[in-house]
Amino acid sequence: MPKFEEEFETALELDEPRMFRVLLHNDDYTSMDFVVEILTGIFHKTPEEAVQIMLQVHEKGKAVCGIYSFEIAQTKVEQVKQLAKKNEFPLLATIEEDA
Repeated sequence: MPKFEEEFETALELDEPRMFRVLLHNDDYTSMDFVVEILTGIFHKTPEEAVQIMLQVHEKGKAVCGIYSFEIAQTKVEQVKQLAKKNEFPLLATIEEDA
């Protein structure tokens, strides 16, 4: 039986995944310390970055915490929701598509 060697060249074109921003929203009840804790613990920000983002949330009503693929952004929002609920804060995190 003869051996056949065939070479197949397949060009796969992969699109970059769509990216999503995770935003934290200001409220009148969540402490600034808790927001900094969320930013350092869930979003892995340095303490300095966390304070800057927390101040943006406080002064502008919302701020971007990070930009992730949809699944990761969704997970981060759920982690914020669970930790806020556990600590009896109404902190809101949302997702919006990155332009």
